[in-house]
Amino acid sequence: MKFSEKLKPWGCGIINKNIMSALLFKSPAKLNLYLRVIDKRPDGYHRLETLFERINLFDDLYFSSNKSGKITLQCDHPQVPCDQGNLVYKIADYLQKFYEVRQGVCVRIKKRIPVAAGLAGGSSNAATALVALNKLWGLGLNQKRLIEIGNMFGSDIAFFLYDCPWALGEGRGEQITPLNIKAKIWQILVVPKRKMSTPKVYQRLNLKLTNKRDDVNILIHSLKEKDINKSSRFLLNDLEYSILTIAPGLDNVRKRLKSLGVKGVSFSGSGPSVFGLTNSEQEAKNLCDALKKRYEQVFVVSTCERGGMSDGNHGNTHLC
Repeated sequence: MKFSEKLKPWGCGIINKNIMSALLFKSPAKLNLYLRVIDKRPDGYHRLETLFERINLFDDLYFSSNKSGKITLQCDHPQVPCDQGNLVYKIADYLQKFYEVRQGVCVRIKKRIPVAAGLAGGSSNAATALVALNKLWGLGLNQKRLIEIGNMFGSDIAFFLYDCPWALGEGRGEQITPLNIKAKIWQILVVPKRKMSTPKVYQRLNLKLTNKRDDVNILIHSLKEKDINKSSRFLLNDLEYSILTIAPGLDNVRKRLKSLGVKGVSFSGSGPSVFGLTNSEQEAKNLCDALKKRYEQVFVVSTCERGGMSDGNHGNTHLC
């Protein structure tokens, strides 16, 4: 079922004193300022070292409990599945069965994060579902357990379960170390209308071509010093070659950003999103005006310093 302004009201009341009736969460995107592929593990996954940044580009997720026991999803984006193919549905189904929850849930997703773009919108939605349903259904799960469940469904989910704007990801990306970086940086983000398959990007990866010399700690130190010029020189994405092998035309986006003087242009995750660092919000806005003449999906984004959870019963939304 797709989202519509004409949808009927939720009509879901409070089940008991420990279970809330409705919640609104803001689900943020991420950027990878550094992504080094170290090697391939025996289980088929790759061993990574990546620097996550949580950014202020959000989906809105509305959760409402129901007495029917049914799980229903609605979304306003035609390419987002509203069944078992959606991570939010999978999370809800797992929690309901494993913890023998009798209540169901209605979930509405308003998408703003581009789909299959290297911004982890699906993983963020999954993490949001874990936090929301833990609260909505009164499960009482701690952070450690939520992370264990999240890791069963995806490598990027764990990052969003930590309330931190910056983190180092290791293993396959699920081993998270929050970082004490106070910098709030502005970026220009361009998302070409080209969906990328993460498995296909990794299949094209040539480990002999990946950079073994760069050190993420240099970038982390530069960000702690709030030195944008220095930080821009140490952005890295080892998947760049694979991305451009699959979609050579994306190089034109990078060249366009560089021609406008954007610093440290790089891909996020497995692409196709391209971003660059700017010195200020105004600089990013000026670039946005120029780039929108050629590209449809252009965003001015910055580090999301605080989480985006809000309780739909009270309407308290925390924005960056």
